[in-house]
Amino acid sequence: MPQAKTFTIEDARIIFRNFSGKTSPFNTDGDRDFCVVLTPDMAEFLAAEGWNVKVLQAKQEGDEDVPYINVRVNFANFPPRVVMITDTARTALTEQSVGTLDWADIIKVDLKCRGHEWEVNGKTGIKAYLKSLFITVDEDELERKYAINTEEGQAHSG
Repeated sequence: MPQAKTFTIEDARIIFRNFSGKTSPFNTDGDRDFCVVLTPDMAEFLAAEGWNVKVLQAKQEGDEDVPYINVRVNFANFPPRVVMITDTARTALTEQSVGTLDWADIIKVDLKCRGHEWEVNGKTGIKAYLKSLFITVDEDELERKYAINTEEGQAHSG
């Protein structure tokens, strides 16, 4: 059996976050996903490999088009490892808690995706599914003040 294709991006920029799987004009209820902005070189490489790379057209004259890839977050068959990192904690997120990332103030994103080859009506491609995500989130001063120290089970005194 051939090994699944994968790719890793460090210091990624993600857009169109829908970790909660909310219904929208672009999303069916329950489908969790987000998009990763790609460098032109990465976009060219992934597209040549058969990944489903798309391009966000520039909105203003002089701006450049933005290549990206949609990444599905599916907990059914191969649940991804999603870790939210803050100043005070490292938290493994579950299917029930991953939706908190929709509105998080993101500082840094490192991710790995695995591919699923598909064929529909004679067309083929590789769909990206999240394998692992380490996402650093900014905490405000109150979140830091009242964070729980998991080793001692007590709140910081600030």
